[in-house]
Amino acid sequence: GVKEMHMINNVPGNYPQVVTFRYPKVGETNARARVGVVSADGGETTWVRVEGDPRNHYIARMDWADNSKELLLQRLNRLQNRNAVMIADAATGKARTVYTDRDEAWIEVRFGFTDWVEDQFTYVSERAGWRQLYLVSRAGEAKKVTRGNFDIIRMLNLDAANGIAYFTASPKNATERYLYRINLDGTGLKRLSPAKQRGSHSYSISPDAKWAVHTFSSIQSPPVTQLIKLPAHEPVRTLEDNAALRAKVKTLAEPKREFFKIDIGDGVQVDAYTVLPPKLDRSKKYPLFIYVYGEPAGQTTVNRWSGPGGMWHWMLAQQGYVVMSIDNRGTTAPRGNAWRKSIYRQVGILASKDQAAAVRQVLKDRPYLDSDRVGVWGWSGGGSMTLNALFRYPDLYHAGISIAPVPNQLLYDTIYQERYMGLPDDNKEGYKNGSPITFAKNLKGKLQLIHGTADDNVHYQGMAKLVDTLVAHNKPFEMLAYPNRSHSIREGKGTTLHLRTAMTEFLRRNLPPGPQ
Repeated sequence: GVKEMHMINNVPGNYPQVVTFRYPKVGETNARARVGVVSADGGETTWVRVEGDPRNHYIARMDWADNSKELLLQRLNRLQNRNAVMIADAATGKARTVYTDRDEAWIEVRFGFTDWVEDQFTYVSERAGWRQLYLVSRAGEAKKVTRGNFDIIRMLNLDAANGIAYFTASPKNATERYLYRINLDGTGLKRLSPAKQRGSHSYSISPDAKWAVHTFSSIQSPPVTQLIKLPAHEPVRTLEDNAALRAKVKTLAEPKREFFKIDIGDGVQVDAYTVLPPKLDRSKKYPLFIYVYGEPAGQTTVNRWSGPGGMWHWMLAQQGYVVMSIDNRGTTAPRGNAWRKSIYRQVGILASKDQAAAVRQVLKDRPYLDSDRVGVWGWSGGGSMTLNALFRYPDLYHAGISIAPVPNQLLYDTIYQERYMGLPDDNKEGYKNGSPITFAKNLKGKLQLIHGTADDNVHYQGMAKLVDTLVAHNKPFEMLAYPNRSHSIREGKGTTLHLRTAMTEFLRRNLPPGPQ
């Protein structure tokens, strides 16, 4: 079965408590899952019968197949590069595969959306190079609905009565999000979000597709939420305008924010944004502080209001830091399948290379940046990327804050790490070279490590192993272990303030702010 993990809670009482849970690390045995159907009135469970070892497959999605007599299942193999779409009889449990999707790297099912029209179900696939919408019959015949070199970012609604699909996309700018509609015969593609509102639009659309709750924000503008009428995108009433927040923002010394592109060579351009000091003097030198994520589960360069984290970056800009964030190849940006899958079997390797190339280029392009004061910080995957930056490029980065990182990819879970890296026995060099701990001996800059001891996602075990390695190489560092805090490190009175204060003070000591 799945092996057990143990965490120690030292906070309550006079004796520590052991917290035990099952957790499959890469290459280890997965949980065995199966699908059952039972009447709402109770009775015997009918188990769906599918071939293959359930420990080496994932039930990725499950929906009713347009009725309560059949199920529509999506079943991934362990490598997650083959998705079998199955229809199962709820009464007998008999299942048959009606459609199979394949990819040389991995298949994303989290962007999936299933609805039915005229005995066809919707399916979102990247098989043609871009994330597109298909209609698939029960016989497995797939008909493409969307066409062109753009990605569907998220499917939102299928108006079967009128033959219209609604989705978010941004064909011209990967940092923005807009609402589109298209007829199910592939005609009538139209953007509905207002042209004058550049930024990010999100929607919750009613089942009949006549109404939607619409929220707009940008890096310059806090969110405004309205009830709108579709398909005209006609505002009906404002639900939240964030007037109090807007008034408060106007009292601040507001830094300038801007998006731009960086040419990192080999024909590759990456998106970036920067937050500049309010009174930037371009004849002087300012420290550069990079916020990074860089893994294939997120994108940092999105033109939307960034909340508390963004406010911390504002505060740093007010103190004299140039804050910047860059999206390397392999992030979730809507730039096509080749962009996203370029990171396959080399997580931590290609991304850190792109990040370093981008930093070198902006130092060259912007003379007001101080090449002797370059810092980086990130959380989770961004914490790992921070370690890779400091360990792999020790002469480029001078200080870093790494929060809840994965120092060794072999310690993370099967479903995430194997999706992007393959099985460890088949990619030993990739796992080794993608893991920051391999290069810890190269550390030259100042490093602050932060982790919650009750992190059941990215375990504190990885931090302990990293610390042991740094000690073995006599590398100095600072460390904060937050007792009984999870991956988010926000439980307990005063935690967030303490965390942000510690980060700020570390930065001020090791990457002095202001122009020089």
